[in-house]
Amino acid sequence: MIVETKFVRFDSLELDCGATLSPVDVAYETYGELNKDKTNAVLILHAFTGDAHAAGISKETGKLGWWDSMIGPGKAFDTNKYFVICSNVLGGCAGTTGPSSINPKTGRPYAMSFPVITIRDMVRLQKKLIDYLGIPRLLAVAGGSMGAMQALQWAVDYPDMVAAAIPIAGTWRHSAQQIAFNEVGRQAIMSDPDWDGGNYYGKRPPARGLAVARMIGHITYMSDESMREKFGRRLRNKDKPGFDFSIDFEVESYLRYRGSKFVDRFDANSYLYITKAMDYFDISEGTGRLVEALEPTKARFLLISFTSDWLYPSYQSQEIVRALQALNRDVAYCELTSNYGHDAFLVDVAEQAELVRGFLASTYKQIQRS
Repeated sequence: MIVETKFVRFDSLELDCGATLSPVDVAYETYGELNKDKTNAVLILHAFTGDAHAAGISKETGKLGWWDSMIGPGKAFDTNKYFVICSNVLGGCAGTTGPSSINPKTGRPYAMSFPVITIRDMVRLQKKLIDYLGIPRLLAVAGGSMGAMQALQWAVDYPDMVAAAIPIAGTWRHSAQQIAFNEVGRQAIMSDPDWDGGNYYGKRPPARGLAVARMIGHITYMSDESMREKFGRRLRNKDKPGFDFSIDFEVESYLRYRGSKFVDRFDANSYLYITKAMDYFDISEGTGRLVEALEPTKARFLLISFTSDWLYPSYQSQEIVRALQALNRDVAYCELTSNYGHDAFLVDVAEQAELVRGFLASTYKQIQRS
């Protein structure tokens, strides 16, 4: 399946911070066909460093989509049955307006003059895209990690437009630990002399700081067991330690590789803005009253978490489940056993796919009967 990224421009977008962006571009991809009744549309919401290319082979890059194991003919999000949409989030660096985009008022990249954004702002822009595509109601919104935050925000902000929500490996607000990891990553970037207050476009980017930030983040995506199985204490291309600060261990080599590859595809300022949006996310808007916050929802819910995920541990999904149960909402929950840590929703998908497949099918049947 060869897929082409599409683009649409909107005149303006009002943001939670009080600013207005104008204009705003959105990069998106679609898979499958929208049915005559427009009842089979599924919106996929990507995680922190994802993009619009969720499935198939990109016409532009030749790369496989980041959730290709879940989206396609006969897969969990079966494109023989469903019309699947995925867009790059606001603040991103893969086609949707973000800090690396040109500010029409100056003719230069926004850089740090880009307004601070929220998860709700991302969802507000996605709503414009769905309206543009002429879809009155989504069969489902689904995503893992930051995608789960967006799915929850969709269900709260646009309850009449969402039949089902599938938040995977997510939370309803960041904990102090989650904020702390993001802040360390931001400080790594901003401490790089090449960051230059965010004004590095056209010059040398803050590659060292961004690579370190990615290394820190990648550690949180794995589990102790998965790192032990993958690397242990194996040395890299040597029989004994070098007694210096070159690479000794396989895990060191792996992290440096992941950091260096990330620099090639992601913008450092986008890293700052998106992590801040995640940290600001709190579906209760600071009250801590989760049941009250979820009261507007009307969707069916399927929540999935993973036993070894210590970045977004299962208790955070369970808090959402209990709140929905208190509201007597239609909610299903499953904690899947996996050694892959937070990355499990991307790589350990067999059981996850079965859950999603069945849940979508039953939701679609309900819609057809109503």
